[in-house]
Parts: sequence; structure tokens; C-alpha cells
Amino acid sequence: MSFEHEMDEEMNNESCCSMEGSHRKSHHSDKVKSNLVTRLNRIEGQIRGIKGLIEKDTYCDDVITQISATQSALNSVAKILLEGHLKSCVLERIQEGDNEVLDEVLVTIHKLMKK
Repeated sequence: MSFEHEMDEEMNNESCCSMEGSHRKSHHSDKVKSNLVTRLNRIEGQIRGIKGLIEKDTYCDDVITQISATQSALNSVAKILLEGHLKSCVLERIQEGDNEVLDEVLVTIHKLMKK
């Protein structure tokens, strides 16, 4: 079984979001959270690397290539979060009759696509 498939299974088996009082919270399994944190740590390193390239006056095209790779990595994190959100939180809210969640998701997708 691939790691991505395992992540899908993990996200399907639990709700990622809940309401605690008036605050919305996210609850990911330790495995999903660890995967996301690992990816974000790698992205943080990429950002520091890009900063170093600029400080060293690296050829612009090479810097842009690194920026593109970093954006792609951030998009992957967003996809994982969005997929889990759709498969659990959004589905649950729709099943509870809360169709306003669709507008929320559309706004979120619009923000992701603007970038």
C-alpha cells in the first residue's frame, strides 16, 4: 500500500474538524499531523535556501526554479488538507443539513486557485 493511499485511509477514518465552543478546530491523526509537519519543515528549509541564493546573487532563473518547487510543495500540503477536509468535515456538515459549508469551501478553493 502506498504512503499516499495510507494517508487517504487515515483521513477517511476520522473527522479533521470540530467545533469547540465558538472556535473551529482541526483534529488530525498523529500520522497525518507528522506528515504535514515534515513537509512544512522541508518547505521552511527551501525558503531559507532561496534566501541564501538571493544573498549570493545566484542567477535569477535558478532562484525562480527553486521558488516554483517551493510553491509546488506548499500546494501539496494544501491538497492534503483540502482532501481531508472535504472527506470528513464538509461531508459531515452536509449530512447534518449545513449547506453553508459549500460556500465556505468554494471561497477556500477560489483563494487557492488565485495563487
